[in-house]
Amino acid sequence: MQNAIYLASNSPRRRELLRQIGVRFDVLLFRGGARADHDVDETPHPDEAPEAYVQRVALAKAEGGMQRVLWRHLPQRPVLAADTTLEVDGQIIGKPNSAEHASEILRALSGRAHLVHTAIALTDAQRTEHCLNTNRVRFRTLSETDIRRYIATGEPMDKAGAYGIQGRAAMFVEHIEGSYTGIMGLPLFDTAALLERFGLAP
Repeated sequence: MQNAIYLASNSPRRRELLRQIGVRFDVLLFRGGARADHDVDETPHPDEAPEAYVQRVALAKAEGGMQRVLWRHLPQRPVLAADTTLEVDGQIIGKPNSAEHASEILRALSGRAHLVHTAIALTDAQRTEHCLNTNRVRFRTLSETDIRRYIATGEPMDKAGAYGIQGRAAMFVEHIEGSYTGIMGLPLFDTAALLERFGLAP
C-alpha cells in the first residue's frame, strides 16, 4: 500500500507519533552540519517573535521538502513538517550547542514556567496550510546535580530547550497546560485535523 505523505523531519519522536495515529509516511531527510540545506534557515531573525519564528521554520521545511520531492523526481505526495521551540521571557530557546549551553538552558527553566511552541505545516505543491500549538510547562527547581546527571545521559543535546518530556526529564515537570504530544514535537490533534483538510484523515 502506498504511503500517504512524506515527513520532512529527522526526529524519531515525530515518526513514532505519526505511527501512533496510523499515518503512513516516508521520511524525507535534510542534510545537516557543514552540508546543511541552506533553503531551510533556522537562524532567528532580529527581533523575531518565537511564534513567528517557529511557524516560518515549519513552513520552510514543508516547502523545502516539496522542492526535494520535485528535484529528486519522487512520487508526488503531500509533505508534512514541524518545528518546535521554547520561549522564556520572550526569548527563543532552541537546541543546545554544547553541554555547557544545555546547563545554562536548564538553569533558566528551573523552578518556573516556560512556553513550548510547535508549528506544523502541510503542502501538496498546490496549497500550503499550517497551524501553531502552544503549551505551558512548569519545572520544579533543579539542583546542579540534577542538571549534571541529566546532561550526562546525552538526552538534552538534540532537543529544543535541552529536554525531552517523554524521557528522563519527565521527572522535572510539575505541571503542563496543553498538548503533551505538542510538547513532544508533533501535536496529534492538530496534525490529524490538518491531514483531514487535505483529504488524508488517519
